[in-house]
Amino acid sequence: MKKRALVTGASRGIGAATARALAADGWEVNLNYFQSEAQALALAEELGCRAFRADVADPAQVRAMFQAMGPVELLVNNAGIAHDGLITDITEEEWHRLFDVNVGGVFNCVRCALPHMIHEKHGIIINTSSVLARYGGSCEAAYTATKSAVEGLTRSLARELGPSGIRVNAVAPGVIETDMLACFTREELDDMADKAPIERNGVPEDVARVTALLASDACAFVTGAIIPVDGGNRL
Repeated sequence: MKKRALVTGASRGIGAATARALAADGWEVNLNYFQSEAQALALAEELGCRAFRADVADPAQVRAMFQAMGPVELLVNNAGIAHDGLITDITEEEWHRLFDVNVGGVFNCVRCALPHMIHEKHGIIINTSSVLARYGGSCEAAYTATKSAVEGLTRSLARELGPSGIRVNAVAPGVIETDMLACFTREELDDMADKAPIERNGVPEDVARVTALLASDACAFVTGAIIPVDGGNRL
């Protein structure tokens, strides 16, 4: 019987690539999406899996999703939103929405996934952070703050849940060419690539492969780790 996984924010980009990588490794993947319905349903058809619409920032929607989906052995908290702008310009609503999705979404999904994992004395949680959590980013203070919170939560949960047989890790992508970077010109993206020792920007599959590795038995003794996936580019 296949082990079951949930990937949040799985309709496109890193989430979609992660769903494909896990499916290739034999996981029964469930997809979560909120806005990009057409892409999510197309991916679900491609992988032969189910897709669930839910705003991860809303605890009631997350609970309903888990009730419809059933328990999972692997939770990949990938759903997130970005904000680019001066700290003096961000509105209170934008600030709270960032934390509700990027941090609250992790909290809501973890809380729903844990009862089964604790009962089974086994589970895997992988969160998506950002290299900005370590190095900071000008005009990205709010987003960076949310990812710093995700990393603190990851390390703390690894300690708290380890005795229950649950591993908790995070991936920290650097410059990955997804829709989140649509605000940058091709010239700006090429300049970022020039700063990386590998001399290129990342693609979603780069992050997906690391996530799939963390979900595998090859990483059975890895927990509380934040794995940078940045090509050596410290931004």
